[in-house]
Amino acid sequence: MKGVKEGRWILASGSPRRRELLEQMGVEFEVRISGVEERTSAVLPEDVVLELSELKAEDVAQEASEGVLILGADTVVSLEGRIMGKPGSHEEACEMIGSLQGRTHQVFTGVTMIYKERGGQRGISFAERTDVTLYPMSEEEIREYGESEEPMDKAGAYGIQGRFAKYILKIDGDYSNVVGLPVGRVYQEWKRLMEGEDQDD
Repeated sequence: MKGVKEGRWILASGSPRRRELLEQMGVEFEVRISGVEERTSAVLPEDVVLELSELKAEDVAQEASEGVLILGADTVVSLEGRIMGKPGSHEEACEMIGSLQGRTHQVFTGVTMIYKERGGQRGISFAERTDVTLYPMSEEEIREYGESEEPMDKAGAYGIQGRFAKYILKIDGDYSNVVGLPVGRVYQEWKRLMEGEDQDD
C-alpha cells in the first residue's frame, strides 16, 4: 500500500483548520470547495454531518481524475441533541456560549472519503463524536469572547484551539475532531479504503 505522503488528495472544504490538520498528517493535497447546497433532511447530529460530508465529497468527486482521494467533512456542535451552527451575529455568539458554559456538549464531525479508480470509485463515510465540558463562565467572559471575531466562523461559536481553550474543563474523545477533522480516525479509515487498491493490483 502506498504511504499517505504518496497519495493525491483533494480537500472538499475551505476550512483553514482542516487544511492545517491534513498538513499535520503529511498529506499532499489541493483544495476544491464544493458548490453544492448544504441541505439535509436528517435530524440527528451524526446523521446531519454524515449526509453533508457525503454531499460535499460526491460533488467534488464528479470532476476528479483517477487515482485521487476526495475528502469531504462537516462539523456541528450539539447540546442535548440541538444542533448549533455558526453564529450569525456577535449577539448570537454570546447566546450560544451562554448556553454551553458550565455544561457538557457534543461535537460531531462527519467524514466521507472517495477514491477514484479505473472504471469507478469507492468510499467510506463515518461520524466521530467528542464530548466537551466547559467551566462555568461569567457574563463578562461570555461577552468578551462572543464580541471578538474568533467565534464568528465556527460551529457552536468557539474555537478550541484559540483563546477559548482556557474555558475547557475536559474532553472525552478526539481533540482534533473538535478542531474540525478526526485525524487518527481519518488515517485508519484511509488505510482500510486503500487495502482494496492492493487487492485490485
